[in-house]
Amino acid sequence: MRALVVQNVELEGPGLLRQVMEEAGWELDVRVMDRPGSELPRDLGGYGALVILGGPMNVYEEEEYPHLKQVEILIRDALDRNLPSLGICLGGQLMAKALGAPVTRNPVQEIGWYNLILTPQGQESPLFRGLPAEFPVFQWHGDTFAIPAGAAHLAACPTCANQAFSYKSLFALQFHPEITPEMVASWARAYADELEEFGGPGAAERLVEETVSRWEAYGKAAGRLLANWVGILRGMAEGDQ
Repeated sequence: MRALVVQNVELEGPGLLRQVMEEAGWELDVRVMDRPGSELPRDLGGYGALVILGGPMNVYEEEEYPHLKQVEILIRDALDRNLPSLGICLGGQLMAKALGAPVTRNPVQEIGWYNLILTPQGQESPLFRGLPAEFPVFQWHGDTFAIPAGAAHLAACPTCANQAFSYKSLFALQFHPEITPEMVASWARAYADELEEFGGPGAAERLVEETVSRWEAYGKAAGRLLANWVGILRGMAEGDQ
């Protein structure tokens, strides 16, 4: 079983998602798009799943980041093939755009830990099975997606109404279930100026400390969600046999 992983920038890798999927027997073909010579396949022939990770760019910056156009083509191809697909942050926004829904600035920027609230549809979704109706997740975004026509609205936050949706074989998330404490620390270093502008002096250090303090409890929730994702992959693969 082989999955295509679109990694938009070197800094924002698959993290926990890699570990969980590889332990379940998946081979990840990770394409790091800011490495020289990186290209995406024309279609998803030969793949059993698609994952699109986050990145600091906007979905409409296609002239500066031309691979974004190909990502949209691959999202539509995944739908045509009924391939399970997961979009995280920018990846979720690209899914919304591919489905004709607008991606706009969120009323506030979200960086750090926020409580995710599952909608009634979210509580019934296989992606959130076994999780409480409200739990903390890690966010880092300024834009947000609208819920596409025909999609199920799965989750919200008080400061960002649209946090997750599903549409046929697609699952789009605004938050980051793949993060590890090490990833948060590296993002805090790389984006220190943005963090200070958002949270004032010392924001980077506080974010790293809060992540460490939350990790034991959050790691269980993230593990459950990613295990659910692997279960969706398995169920769809078995359904095709």
